[in-house]
Amino acid sequence: MHSLGRPPRIAPIALALLTAACALAAAPASRADDAAAPDRTTLLEQRLDALRNQVEALTSELAALKARNASAAPVAAAPTAEVATPLSGVGANGAIDPVTGLPRAAAPAAAAPVSGISPDLSLWGYGEIYYTHPTHDGRLTQFDLARAVFGIGYHFDDRTFFNSEFEVEHAVASAEDRGEFEVEQFYVDRRLDDDLGLKAGLFLMPFGFLNEHHEPTAYYGVQRNFVETLVIPSTWREGGVGLHGITPAGLGWDVGVTSGIDLNGWDPNPATPPYRTALDLENTNVAPLQATHQELQLASAQNLSQYVSLNYSGVPGLLAGAAVFTGKAATPTAPAGLPDERVTLWETHARWTPGNADLQAVYARGTISHTAAYNLDHFGAANPLPAEFLGYYLQGAYTVWQRDEYRLVPFVRFERYDLGASFEGVTPGYPTRPGGLAADGKPWPVPQDRVWTVGANFYVTPHVVFKADYQRFGVNTDFTRADLGLGLAF
Repeated sequence: MHSLGRPPRIAPIALALLTAACALAAAPASRADDAAAPDRTTLLEQRLDALRNQVEALTSELAALKARNASAAPVAAAPTAEVATPLSGVGANGAIDPVTGLPRAAAPAAAAPVSGISPDLSLWGYGEIYYTHPTHDGRLTQFDLARAVFGIGYHFDDRTFFNSEFEVEHAVASAEDRGEFEVEQFYVDRRLDDDLGLKAGLFLMPFGFLNEHHEPTAYYGVQRNFVETLVIPSTWREGGVGLHGITPAGLGWDVGVTSGIDLNGWDPNPATPPYRTALDLENTNVAPLQATHQELQLASAQNLSQYVSLNYSGVPGLLAGAAVFTGKAATPTAPAGLPDERVTLWETHARWTPGNADLQAVYARGTISHTAAYNLDHFGAANPLPAEFLGYYLQGAYTVWQRDEYRLVPFVRFERYDLGASFEGVTPGYPTRPGGLAADGKPWPVPQDRVWTVGANFYVTPHVVFKADYQRFGVNTDFTRADLGLGLAF
């Protein structure tokens, strides 16, 4: 029996036979056969009739086979259109090259598989697992599926595409567990010109290196650095509209209007320390913008904020830029009559990758205006609202060994953060955190530190990385830890 996927070549064979028969019928008869010509003609006509019947039968069989193939085959996908590369650098994989630090372009959609999924649909994802061991208290050692993120994108045409990401943190998300399920991105991007685009929806703010490109294969160390976690609240997203583009000289720009900050999220007087380890510090949303950005969750929109970001990549191996975000915040409901408070965050960053080296630096500083009235109303609180917070880091990495896709990259990083660099409405010299011991018998943690990190990334492929590092804290010395990690992105 013929395979349904490959119909037999019946019609061409039948037509060849028919042609041969016609040629034979048209051939002239010899003189010796002249007398038998009528009988011979009759015989040829009979043979032609037989061939005609066979062709008709074979044609019917071929039509039946085609019908069965059509019913068994998957639904045909729409024709593949040329895929536009997102100007913002977030494409089908949403990642950056770990060596150059520059965004990878969106890959063209693959041909439709037999399942019939549209070639205009893109799927990607990333995730990471941590093992963290505080060296001063082994009882606080933790093993955590920190996050699993899956992205869905769709190309409506060669100029309009949709991106989204959905994240599960800490393996389990429920009312009784510490995990969360959240929408990290959900926006439409429209290419207006070759170098100009418009995006709208819930998108990542273009600040620093990690906020837009935070896949575990894109940064050094088991966990994200503190400056781009506590001062720049990665992963920071807002709802709004943005216009973005790039000039022929390599200057990328992004400007827009978004949802803003809601200071009602600030807790001025926690009853117990909200964190006891470095991992808790990153996960408990205690930093000023961590606690007050809204993530488009029934966000207060009385006041909108504005941002502008610049990135220059016109020199090979160099990426340098800066960004500013500012806007009036939603003021706390108590006490009544608080003045307008403006929240501003600005940062500058640079990355240089000469040869096998990778050098990075980030400085970020945030301010909240007119906080005195709020702090005076909460005089003596354990956690007054800061007027200023800041941080910076310097980092160096070097590829010491590479074979095929395997690559070993040790690194060192120094960073400093201060989540309460200055205060208004607080008497000079008055403590801005509780003295003495907390209910667990330990001192309250200090919201500032100096951290040295040494470690290495070992890439099995560009998409899978094993990590190890050691972090020493200069102020909260109990946070010193050794970490192991596994990260992947596809």
